[in-house]
Amino acid sequence: MPVLNKYTPGSFCRVELMTTDANAAKRFYTQLFNWGVDDMPVGDGTIYHMLKLKDNSVGGMYQQRKEQKNVPSHWNCYVAVDNVDESVKRVERLGGKTIMPPFDVFDVGRMSAAQDPTGAQIYLWQAKNVQPTIVMEPGAVCWNELGTTDEKSASNFYTQLFGWGTKPIPSTLPYTVFSNRGTDIGGMYTLTEQMKGVPPHWLPYFNVTDCDATDRKVTSLGGKQVLPPTDIPNTGRFAYERDPQGAMFAIIKLNPRP
Repeated sequence: MPVLNKYTPGSFCRVELMTTDANAAKRFYTQLFNWGVDDMPVGDGTIYHMLKLKDNSVGGMYQQRKEQKNVPSHWNCYVAVDNVDESVKRVERLGGKTIMPPFDVFDVGRMSAAQDPTGAQIYLWQAKNVQPTIVMEPGAVCWNELGTTDEKSASNFYTQLFGWGTKPIPSTLPYTVFSNRGTDIGGMYTLTEQMKGVPPHWLPYFNVTDCDATDRKVTSLGGKQVLPPTDIPNTGRFAYERDPQGAMFAIIKLNPRP
């Protein structure tokens, strides 16, 4: 069971759901992925929901705040950094924007939210006390993907911000793989005409044991299929989904490793 007890700078380290209905989202995801939820009061009557799998963290969730009433439900993807404040300065120098200035999250870490030059939001996390986080297992995050309107601009931004490497993958839909210190961690593609109106965004992929069965379960639980189960040669079978509140995510059944 792959469990992260330390976050490598430049690696994805956390996902978080902002939702318009936390109670409904809890019902959906606990049934879909067999997650547990720990409700943590964080002051002012606010509850932060820690998402658990096999007693380890798989992410977090919170109810949309009043000032976010026009923001649709969505998943946030976090990247580990050594120093959030310095990273935010680099974001600005590289043509990005600071959406949320750095602030401390109790004694757990320090964070910020940024926007790349194409408009996709990325979250920065400087851990102080690392909570064991499960990855790659069924029900846990195994990939993060950027849909963008300008691959060149996005590539320049992320490679300079995090030191990522890039590798083009020949296919019918051109795809670029991001790597961090030699390990593939995510991908990027250009949003198609069929996705017109969808803004640039990062999307988490959750590992599943059966893509088609999970796709059907999404629908039975009130979610919606966005892209039907599709094979990726030499990789696995994936689908895009929306939860009942509208947050989009991906599921994938990975091929066995040779």
